[in-house]
Amino acid sequence: MATTRSDLIEALAAHVGTTPLTESEIEGCLALAAVAAHGTGDRTAAPLASFLAGIAAAGSNDRGATLDELRRHAASIAPVQE
Repeated sequence: MATTRSDLIEALAAHVGTTPLTESEIEGCLALAAVAAHGTGDRTAAPLASFLAGIAAAGSNDRGATLDELRRHAASIAPVQE
């Protein structure tokens, strides 16, 4: 039974047959989710952007770089309002 975020993420990675997320990838995914949610004012943008990032990262040689590029792109098209 997964009792922590790490337990859950590691179990899901094993279930789908991929390597676990690195700390850098976790931070990149969370940063993208924050930009998506805060930039649009709609919390539902976060999981949708994360899902698309997962699709893109799955075919990438550098998952962290892909997440970072998508976060920068999301910030450019949905800047966080102060």
